[in-house]
Amino acid sequence: MAALLNLLPILSLTLSFLLFSTHSAAAAAASFLDADDDEAEEYILDAPFSGAPRLRSRFLASIRKGKRCDAVSNNVCNGVSANNGTSLLYCCKKHCRNVLGDMNNCGGCGRKCGFGQRCCGGVCTDVVYNALHCGKCTTACLPGVKCNYGSCGYA
Repeated sequence: MAALLNLLPILSLTLSFLLFSTHSAAAAAASFLDADDDEAEEYILDAPFSGAPRLRSRFLASIRKGKRCDAVSNNVCNGVSANNGTSLLYCCKKHCRNVLGDMNNCGGCGRKCGFGQRCCGGVCTDVVYNALHCGKCTTACLPGVKCNYGSCGYA
């Protein structure tokens, strides 16, 4: 019984370490897959329309990422091209979303990308092993270099 009591603190520390390291790895994977670092906080409309919500200057209109909308009465972003054609905004569940780069609305409202995928140009793409989109949509590996685990040339 005394030997078991002596082992209890060691077992407790080991269990705590395992739980912490598992949580840290899961958090790192989630941040890699859920990162929206390539989306701007504000979309500059390519061709401002008469119902543009806010003018940044005399010539440019913008829509903030996640702006509230209503597909029927307050449709400020349905099919609007922005950021020199790199964004296409649609009103999804009452918020403006970029269907060319939003993992939860990839190519259209409600189309979610799977684990290990990002929305690249409106198509769910494997960024973990795809040499043309390695780790991010815009990162291509050099010719002949493989993409492994989201890094070019990782062995």
